[in-house]
Amino acid sequence: MSITVVLEQMCIIMILIFTGAFLFRQKMLSEDTSRQLSGLIVNITNPAVLICSAFDDSPKVPLQTLGLSLCVFVISYGILILFAYLIPLVLRVPNHARYSYRMLTVFGNVGFIGIPLASAVLGSGSLIFVSINNLIYNVLVYTYGISTLKKASIAQHPDAAPTEPENILHKLVNAGTVSAVLTIIFYLGDFNVPTIISSSLTYAGRTTTFLSMLVLGVSVAQMAPKDIFSHPKLYIFTLIRQILLPVSFTLLLGLFIKEPLILNTTALLLAVPAGNMPLMLSKQLHVNESTISQGIILTTLLSLVTIPVVTLFIS
Repeated sequence: MSITVVLEQMCIIMILIFTGAFLFRQKMLSEDTSRQLSGLIVNITNPAVLICSAFDDSPKVPLQTLGLSLCVFVISYGILILFAYLIPLVLRVPNHARYSYRMLTVFGNVGFIGIPLASAVLGSGSLIFVSINNLIYNVLVYTYGISTLKKASIAQHPDAAPTEPENILHKLVNAGTVSAVLTIIFYLGDFNVPTIISSSLTYAGRTTTFLSMLVLGVSVAQMAPKDIFSHPKLYIFTLIRQILLPVSFTLLLGLFIKEPLILNTTALLLAVPAGNMPLMLSKQLHVNESTISQGIILTTLLSLVTIPVVTLFIS
């Protein structure tokens, strides 16, 4: 993995994020527009990027290798969940705020940042592994993620009327899981897709990086610098979560697995900053999201440094 390429991509990402912040401050973008763009990215452009990767003409990865990557990602998320409980203990986070650190630990920005970054740095061949990762991610969001935030909501609003149980199966069927499954099916089936379809998906997918960075820029513009940079525990959290954990896990993994693309994809997806999904779920469940919001923005800004640092330790 070339450190120069990674640095270039992170600089591009930061330029686009600050472009979004500038456009928001100039009132050329609004919160409503940002919300609509988020829906467009989640439901159209990100799925298009993933599905397009299945039509790539490069040699296909053997089924055995795909199964190996599935095991690696399951293990990596298991370790993230373990650290989601250990990190708040190490940082002595108050009990009422620990759910925030758990969500920030487990749910990285594997969609808005992970997909375009992996595509640019590792090539489209890595996106089949990203699809497998995203499938596990989406399952965890609507199981572990929802469960964690519901407990926090009950603790914060003990007098609120209990909500009716949601149909988790219905929640699991979304654009993220469907596109990941379709990508794997198309990849394994090696179908001959008409050019008009593949080209349409390609054009849609190419907008993903720009649009997703604009959305992050709007979030950055809405928070005062003192609210972002005045939390020492979040700096230590970023060091542990975005440098020590991905480097340690990937180096350990390299003792047993010799597939460079799996190792590099795993490293990148572990190194990405905290994702937006915990913030959106917190708003839906009426949970205090201030720490989550601060963590997302700070880890995103610091990823300009943390992601290149991680790549220094990866082949």
